[in-house]
Amino acid sequence: MGREALYDETGPVDLVDEVQIRAALLPHLRPTTFVASAPLSEALGADVLLAVEAFQHTGAFKFRAALAAAQNATGSHLLAASSGNFGAALALAAQKTGKRCTIVMPARSVPSKIDAVRRYGAEVDLIDTRVTPRKARVAELEKSIPGVQVISAYDDPFVIAGNASLGFEILEADQPDVIIAAVGGGGLTSGLIKARNAVASKAEVWGAEPAAGNDAARSLRAGVLSSNDGEPDTICDGARTPSLGQRNFAILRRGMAGIVEVPDAVVEEAMRLLFLRANVKAEPTGALAVAALLVDPARFAGKRVVCVVSGGNADPALFARVIAAL
Repeated sequence: MGREALYDETGPVDLVDEVQIRAALLPHLRPTTFVASAPLSEALGADVLLAVEAFQHTGAFKFRAALAAAQNATGSHLLAASSGNFGAALALAAQKTGKRCTIVMPARSVPSKIDAVRRYGAEVDLIDTRVTPRKARVAELEKSIPGVQVISAYDDPFVIAGNASLGFEILEADQPDVIIAAVGGGGLTSGLIKARNAVASKAEVWGAEPAAGNDAARSLRAGVLSSNDGEPDTICDGARTPSLGQRNFAILRRGMAGIVEVPDAVVEEAMRLLFLRANVKAEPTGALAVAALLVDPARFAGKRVVCVVSGGNADPALFARVIAAL
């Protein structure tokens, strides 16, 4: 199956079968960890269930997407841009499928995430994103590496289908009123919407986005794809994307209930709350879903809400600082 996309008036349309992709992934995935915490639900004013992907391979949901992309890639050398989690996931996925891997990373990426990408066997190309955007550097390397295949961390049908595997798990485990997940490029929430639609669930899918990089929220309000000016200045490094992918925007504008914009200070509050009330260590992007409940409690009051804790790869120094503020 190739990566070419069809287009209609709403954007790119893919023909990937999420159920088949999930079947190929299942032998290689760790099931998501569901955590119910009465103290956390009490603090948030909703019936909250956490879908914790911190125990997935490489410590984040991204391995689902990366392995789906690697399993279906036609090239023997994979190239992607990432602030860390997708890079580590694609590095491991390339290793498991016998491929080489190069990851373009911002020089300001969390050092432990850079180390993880290298540990899983990928070559790391560090750039100053204030001088060279990720997309531009990827384009340069694509021209210089024979036979390389570029994999988007979010705007890719197999990536979205890989993320849908998490949506299927959530909807098999629970019947929530709402599912909330972080929004960066839109790959995770697109996958959740695909899974929701596939099983005809009535659950609303909400996004949680850093207020400092609210391109997705602006895009949905305007009905046209908007971009940030460069990479957003937010502690949520997994959401420092210039814009949604075209494929993702087409899915989100049809299937997303809305997006809650979250200040960094509230993200830190959510990290502390997860640690204290549920004994869960989340990286900032992973805490965005819970932070959305803190920003807009009335919207979700009394509802059955699944919050996706998308990853646990927190920078040790940052996590210690956040928790020390208790």
